[in-house]
Amino acid sequence: MSRRLPVILLLVLLPLWLAASYGARYGFMEDARWVGLCVDEASRWECQVRSNLGLMIHFAVLGWGAMAAAVIGFVVPGRAGWWLAVLALVLGFPALALYNTTLAVFAVVIAGLRLVRAPGVV
Repeated sequence: MSRRLPVILLLVLLPLWLAASYGARYGFMEDARWVGLCVDEASRWECQVRSNLGLMIHFAVLGWGAMAAAVIGFVVPGRAGWWLAVLALVLGFPALALYNTTLAVFAVVIAGLRLVRAPGVV
């Protein structure tokens, strides 16, 4: 396996993940059809998922998770730190799309800095 393959996969999959996050935001959270349906039938499983996602947004779960992974990944050396930075991006991109931008922007920047850091530098 090439050393560049994980980076190439990351550069391909992260924009798709961001697009899926915006799809969830505009197609599921802000769509008037879902709002009206969940007012009438709150016990549907889709409405429960929407409600739980709303609670995750309210309590900034994705933003705090991304920030924790980015900070820990920044100080952990080697492959473990690199994978924690990837996890921070995976959590940070949906947080950017789902209203947790204050925390997520710092987490994405810290994770990005960790990913481009030269190997062996602590």
